[in-house]
Amino acid sequence: MTANAGASVSGIQLAALDDAELEALKRAVYTHGVAVLRSQSLSPEEHIAFAKRWGGIDINNYFPLDGEYPEIAIVRKRADQQTNIGGAWHTDHSYDQVPAMGSILVARVLPPSGGDTLFAHMGAAYDALPDDLKDAVEGLRAFHTADHVYALDGAYAQTDMASELRGQEMKTGATHPVVIRHPRTGRRLLYVNPSFTIHFEGQTREESLPLLQRLYNAAMDEANQCRVVWEPGTVAIWDNRATWHNALNDYPGYAREMHRITLSGEALAA
Repeated sequence: MTANAGASVSGIQLAALDDAELEALKRAVYTHGVAVLRSQSLSPEEHIAFAKRWGGIDINNYFPLDGEYPEIAIVRKRADQQTNIGGAWHTDHSYDQVPAMGSILVARVLPPSGGDTLFAHMGAAYDALPDDLKDAVEGLRAFHTADHVYALDGAYAQTDMASELRGQEMKTGATHPVVIRHPRTGRRLLYVNPSFTIHFEGQTREESLPLLQRLYNAAMDEANQCRVVWEPGTVAIWDNRATWHNALNDYPGYAREMHRITLSGEALAA
């Protein structure tokens, strides 16, 4: 955890939070982008119950679902697989008309080392933009889609992750402001990401790429980042509006399985 991103939270158990603790935890997530809690013991039922206390649950359209608990998406890489899910900087569900608020991710199977998750805070990223870049993006909107990633001819279809995923026939697309205000804190946030943002409204992909790449390069500055090192009993809760994340794929020959519940969001505005 760093000055610009992430918060470590201790002294509470998610399965037994009182209302005041829950509100404090929400504030930490909305402010710092991601909260990390250690030594947690959450059964699938408790995972779901905690998520429902936070708000609504969005059922994931692409990842495998737990057969008994469909609210829980399985984010896994088998020991014999090369590709992992989420192994590039992205913001979950930015391609939805109302993007998800965030996720509650519970570590279930971990490699002996590696498999950390990097987060970057988009409030810190926006604050650090030079004035000319802030002026360049003021009032811009951008189109997001996941079709090139999850479709039958998409990026994952060319990998050994293809058989794991669902929803390849879906079509997605949404246009959002490039700079949004966080619906709870009011902080200005950069809201584009390298995986799902395709072009600016009214521009082609080629016309958009130079400015998009400048924004991506600025957002990826290590000063905006924190790193979640997973341990047994670790739970991370993050805010998709305020962060990017990137799951590192540096544990060849080992399995990694995480259980994710996606939390419903609200409409985004500049």
